Amino acid sequence: MKVSIIHKDGMKFEAKTAKSSFIIDCPVISPVEYFLAGLITCSATDIILIPKNQGKTVTDLVVDGEVLRAESHPCKFDTLHLTYSFNSDGDDVTAGRWVMASLETYCSTINTIRDTTKITYSITHNGNLIRENEEMISGGGSNIDMGDIEGCPA
Repeated sequence: MKVSIIHKDGMKFEAKTAKSSFIIDCPVISPVEYFLAGLITCSATDIILIPKNQGKTVTDLVVDGEVLRAESHPCKFDTLHLTYSFNSDGDDVTAGRWVMASLETYCSTINTIRDTTKITYSITHNGNLIRENEEMISGGGSNIDMGDIEGCPA
C-alpha cells in the first residue's frame, strides 16, 4: 500500500492512493480525526461483511469511538472506547462474536494500536445492551484462522 500526500495551499493536503484521492483540510478535520475515523470504519466494514458471509443481515449500524490522548507529545491514544449499535437477524451471542472477530482478528488498524492503547467496547444489539465496557486484551491479535472475508481491500 502506498499513499502520497501533496500540499495544496494553506493547511490543505491531497492524499493520493492507487485507487482514489481526497482532500485533508486541516484544521477543519485533523489528521488524528481521520485516523480515528479510519480505525472505526475498518471495524464497521467487518460488522457488515462477517454476517453477510454467514447469510445474515446487519442494519442500522452505528459505531462511535472515543479516545483519550496522552497530554505530552506525541499525544498517543491512551484509551479507545468503541460503542457498537446495530440490529440483525442473528442472535445476541452471534452478534457479540461478530464484534470480537473484527477486534481480535480482522481489523488491521485496531490491531495496529492494541499494544499501546487500552481498548474497550460496548455492544447494543437489537436494542439490548449485550456487552458493556468489555476490555480487549492487549497483544498482537489472534492467530485463530476464521477464514477470509470479503472486505475493503488494503
